[in-house]
Amino acid sequence: MVLRIQRTLLERLRQHGEETYPHECCGALVGNFDDDGNRTVRSVVRCGNMRTDSPQNRYEISPAELVRIQHEARMADQDIVGFYHSHPDHPAQWSATDLKEAHWSGCSYVITRVDERKADVTNSFLLTGDEEAKRFEDEVIEIY
Repeated sequence: MVLRIQRTLLERLRQHGEETYPHECCGALVGNFDDDGNRTVRSVVRCGNMRTDSPQNRYEISPAELVRIQHEARMADQDIVGFYHSHPDHPAQWSATDLKEAHWSGCSYVITRVDERKADVTNSFLLTGDEEAKRFEDEVIEIY
């Protein structure tokens, strides 16, 4: 599976992680589900991290914000195709908590390692399965 994204959009989400360091940033990826099963990102929407207990290693997007983003995307004949967040001073790999809190099957989950205020590695993972048997699969990021 492939997540297609313009270089400027990828840099925008990576910069978001640098700006919120040492806390995790988060946001939505809006675009289209392609006929070939891949996703194409058309815009990156920054969201506020609602976690107050441990924002340095957890994130939460408010449901109201997600409803607004999804409504605006549908008005443009698009959809939420994924989410992104940062891992300050930790690898750009999903954690058990990331999997537990992921609920949008068929969407991409992009994670950027931010090492001492500098965005480093960015990886993407596709959430597959249902709530009882969900899993992340490595996904290629295709920059266009």
